[in-house]
Amino acid sequence: MPKANVPILKEVKPKKKSSKKIIGILILLFLSLLCVLFFRSSLSKISKISFQGNTYTSNAELLQISGLQVGAAFFGVSSDTIESKLMEVPSIEKVEVDKSFPGLIEISVHEYPLAAYELNSDGQLKGLLGNGTKIVLGDGTRPIDKPILTGWKENDPMLAKLCSALAQIPDQLTSEISEITPSPTLSYPDRIKMYTRSRFVVISAVSLLPSKAEYMNMILEAQDPGTLKMLDADSYVPFSLSGDDSGEDNEGQNDTTHE
Repeated sequence: MPKANVPILKEVKPKKKSSKKIIGILILLFLSLLCVLFFRSSLSKISKISFQGNTYTSNAELLQISGLQVGAAFFGVSSDTIESKLMEVPSIEKVEVDKSFPGLIEISVHEYPLAAYELNSDGQLKGLLGNGTKIVLGDGTRPIDKPILTGWKENDPMLAKLCSALAQIPDQLTSEISEITPSPTLSYPDRIKMYTRSRFVVISAVSLLPSKAEYMNMILEAQDPGTLKMLDADSYVPFSLSGDDSGEDNEGQNDTTHE
């Protein structure tokens, strides 16, 4: 009889357990445990918040506005969010936030410069910053050499522009100005009249003031007291020639005009 062909059975190999998969799962579990422990530890919390450069707003006020607090999550708030909140403070021009691990947040505040003072009807002196923001001077604060603004309406839009113009001028060029009042005309709606400590009367315009400040100082240093006009054309008339020492506008024949 012919021999029957017996099929050869394949050897069943035992499935190998994936050791790599097990190791991967263990690593993930270990990392998850580390994350839980980290976010529950003091390392993930804000440990110190510091401010520098702020003069017109206290640290406590800035801290409240920023929404920060010691012990809060260090990674729970971004630098951009802190900056945007603090930029809502009217006296602040720029904010820089430096977050340093672990838990340190340092905030540098750049405020608008003091441009002038304003004398209220009740005799109280307030400071005006370069953007027109008014600040209350602290008790015992000694005013520095800045002009006093008088006769300005509370919501006069030209007031903020004047403060911006004054902030652009170096202190040595504005320290001689003692008082600035509005004196608008049809031709110059932003016309102003300035009185100096050396008894000059200076007539100019807010828009022209930054470009005219250096010329003004040259006249104040070299000439006798008089009326100095700094508009589209500049002119100077000493009081001795105009016969008027009252500080009013004068249109004399002896004006020296500079185009």
